[in-house]
Amino acid sequence: MLNNSQILLTEVLQLLNGGTAHAKLDDALNDLSANLRGEKPHGLPYSIWQLVEHIRIAQWDMLEFSKDGNHQSPKWPDEYWPKETEPDSEEIWAASISQIKKDLNELVELVKTGDLYAPIPHGTGQTLLREALQVADHTAYHVAEIIVLRRLLGAWKP
Repeated sequence: MLNNSQILLTEVLQLLNGGTAHAKLDDALNDLSANLRGEKPHGLPYSIWQLVEHIRIAQWDMLEFSKDGNHQSPKWPDEYWPKETEPDSEEIWAASISQIKKDLNELVELVKTGDLYAPIPHGTGQTLLREALQVADHTAYHVAEIIVLRRLLGAWKP
């Protein structure tokens, strides 16, 4: 029988990996036409590209904070959101998504091996549990926005 810590770990890992009650980033981006990555429908302040990059930057920041006492976070909000509405190339788009996956895998491994409850030594009371939940929540929120943008663009097939 699993103890409470094992149950929590399992739930956090499922939440980080998406699915269950939330769509995954891959699902939200599946079959997205390249010409829609930079569209900002109905006066919305961001494009799908800007949301993807924001997910990448924020997740990277939370991961690095969790493991590196010398990490310097980007300046909020300017350095968490790209100015460009679309990626400059297919390679940049692919690299952003690849980095999201790489950083998520690293966070998952950190969660599996770290003490979820211990305060991060260089923080102000944050724990690995808090950072993992924040990454999962933040990503799920913006994945939902990507899906809404796709619906508004007529490019969503549930």
